[in-house]
Amino acid sequence: MTEQSEKLITIFGGSGFIGRHLVRRMAEQGWRVRVVVRDTERATFLKVAGRVGQISLVPGSISNEQSVEAAVQGADAVVNLVGVLYQRGKRSFQAIHANGAANVAKAAAKAGVKRLVHISALGADTASPSKYAQSKAAGESAVRDAFPGATILRPSVIFGAEDGFFNLFGWMMQIFPVVPFFTNTVPHAEGGGGPKFQPVYVGDVVAAISQAVSGEAHAGKTYELAGPRVYDMREILNMVNDATQRKRWIIGVPYFIASMQALFLQFLPTPLLTPDQVKQLKIGSVCSGTLPGLDAFGIAPTAAEAIIPTYLKRYRALQQTKRLRMTPRKGH
Repeated sequence: MTEQSEKLITIFGGSGFIGRHLVRRMAEQGWRVRVVVRDTERATFLKVAGRVGQISLVPGSISNEQSVEAAVQGADAVVNLVGVLYQRGKRSFQAIHANGAANVAKAAAKAGVKRLVHISALGADTASPSKYAQSKAAGESAVRDAFPGATILRPSVIFGAEDGFFNLFGWMMQIFPVVPFFTNTVPHAEGGGGPKFQPVYVGDVVAAISQAVSGEAHAGKTYELAGPRVYDMREILNMVNDATQRKRWIIGVPYFIASMQALFLQFLPTPLLTPDQVKQLKIGSVCSGTLPGLDAFGIAPTAAEAIIPTYLKRYRALQQTKRLRMTPRKGH
């Protein structure tokens, strides 16, 4: 058994979108992986990501200091992936992004953990109009205070087969004949394409995390992780329209309509839109250019166009999928 295979990493939120990719990668690299989740039964699918006994599931919550301290004991590295997009009861932005992040950082420092990686978000700013962004900034500050050598990663919107961004629009293309985007200017005028995003591939984010936990080069630094291109919302919806082959009508509508819709949609069990998310939309998610990015890890960012069609094809009409299967190959 090599020295690397004896190392233990604790991952908070390992059953989520980024987590399942990270668990698989760290297992492939020989780490023992301890995954902290609220519901271990729903996370059993992670067991097959490694050899027998390599991946363990531990019940816990970053809001519970005792469970956090127990989860980081003996770990060489800790990664905090936990985040929420909307607030519900005790799972508020403050409780998860700020207080929870502080609990993890304090426990990691107390336990003598060598590497801590904290996942924040582009746009984290205490002066932001969005409470989500404010809480992300507060979490970064708490992590830095408790564990100065932590690596903080601020990803843009993350895409991949299980994402909640492009898949949401794929579903909308499947259901609705008209798909709107929000803008403050004339929709068809220059600059009227709505908020801008710089989507980053989940594989690139996980590659950066694995580097950060494996050496000292990235300790104590903050990075912005984004893809190679900036898109406005209209371009993103056009990309999804093409990938799903739905040919939907995409229209721009004023932000005040989004605000009105959010007042009602926020009460759904899983909100499609909240007032705070409308504020985030207006800001967008693009690198500031003042912090290092994926290039600092030697990672060439993956283009969205190369990945998105491979998983959004599931939203195509049945007859289109059947037609593609029956298309004769060249030479036959």
